[in-house]
Amino acid sequence: MPGLEIRKGKFQGTRESLKQYEVPRWYRDAKFGIWAHWGPQSAPEQGDWYARNMYIQGSAQYKFHVAQFGHPSKVGFKDVIPTWKGDQFDAEHLIGMYKKAGAKYFVSMGVHHDNFDMWDSKHNRWNAAQMGPKKDIVGLFHKAAMKNGLRFGVSEHLWISYKWFAVSHGSDKSGPMAGVPYDGRDPKLADLYHDAECEKWANDPRVAFTDDGIPDSWRKHWFDRIKDLVDNYQPDLLYTDGHLPFEEYGCAAVANLYNTSAAKHGGKVEAVYNTKLRDDCVTGTCVLDFERGVANTIEPNVWQTDTCIGNWHYKRGIKYKTPKTVVDMLVDIVSRNGNLLLNFPLPNNGALDPDELKVLEGVTSWMAVNSEGIYATRPWKIAADGPSTDASKAADAHFNERNRKDLSAKDVRFTTKGDKTLYAFLMGWPEGQAVVAPLGTGSPQNPAKITNVQLLGHKGKVEWKQEADGLKVTMPQEKPSEHAVTLKVTMA
Repeated sequence: MPGLEIRKGKFQGTRESLKQYEVPRWYRDAKFGIWAHWGPQSAPEQGDWYARNMYIQGSAQYKFHVAQFGHPSKVGFKDVIPTWKGDQFDAEHLIGMYKKAGAKYFVSMGVHHDNFDMWDSKHNRWNAAQMGPKKDIVGLFHKAAMKNGLRFGVSEHLWISYKWFAVSHGSDKSGPMAGVPYDGRDPKLADLYHDAECEKWANDPRVAFTDDGIPDSWRKHWFDRIKDLVDNYQPDLLYTDGHLPFEEYGCAAVANLYNTSAAKHGGKVEAVYNTKLRDDCVTGTCVLDFERGVANTIEPNVWQTDTCIGNWHYKRGIKYKTPKTVVDMLVDIVSRNGNLLLNFPLPNNGALDPDELKVLEGVTSWMAVNSEGIYATRPWKIAADGPSTDASKAADAHFNERNRKDLSAKDVRFTTKGDKTLYAFLMGWPEGQAVVAPLGTGSPQNPAKITNVQLLGHKGKVEWKQEADGLKVTMPQEKPSEHAVTLKVTMA
């Protein structure tokens, strides 16, 4: 397409060309990544979508904004941005902790729906190098990830901004300020809040995540900014919050990502592109992502869950996922051929709060003992056994995590490594004896003869026997880790 210059290489900006794509080995082996969903919307510490909801009269964030900052006709999101300080932000310290916790890749927010770039952007003055903390956040995270040997990714939520941010062009419907335009209507601020053409969506209570009606001028601008992000930081992963947007523009952006990666890695594409639409990823092209959800079966292609321990953007006083919930999800996801990308939302100051550190410490301790059964594994014949074999009864895996209950000692999850090693995760501590029915000689799974069983983290040997009704293991007095424990089973 004219005007869409991409890095020369194997891929062209077409669906047909992108079908050649193959998921790199590093990503299939990595299994666990950590994400920093951080930006100026984190400044008020009032949760996700602040920049939109502060323009929706009656919402909790609107009420907070009026009380804390003033009415959005005078004091808008542009005035929130300078209050985002990041004065305790230390990318290297954070990445060091994430590496210790077992993350093999790290993802930085690139740009959210709020149209604010987290890097020193060539096409947008509203960026973190010029405003807020006045630092190239993506650049600092990239440097720290490279230093610590983690693969580096970026997320883009920008494409839908044109519709999402249209509420900034609205006004109150009732009360003393009814009909007084919000600051987004100011044409001098169109490079943040978009031009007047977006006003057709200003009164939409819910934003429709579709391309319909978004002008070509915005599509081209989106492409230029995402290309700038990829060209500058050459990420190993690019995540789009939604489907592959804007067809030819989106295909060109992904082709540019893959060709840039191939140029960096001697002709081999080491980059991953995530979207949330299954049809995008059926043949090559990308890796399917389920937001806050887990696949119900072993997917034939590697996939990813992205979720958060709390709210996507930092929210004061929220109750976080427990380390057990995170471990349950990680093991469940890996057993079904997936990866977990877990967001730890950073507050205004850019440092994890004490409760977040407790969650991270719990994950770190568990991974120190059990990660052998996670990294570089592949699914077995079945993912799960026990009362909670389905991740969710919902047909669509998006957002099904809300239906999950904590897994128990009766639940087992499986992974394999090579032909002879199988890992059976007991998702709670079985007192006395563990029985793994699918590994019995009479099981429908028809397992091979077992030659040895170890309990990861336990120094001594464990007594075991393989009988018709299951593998039976006598458990020691002390459990080697909190939450799930791992049997390493060697097959003949």
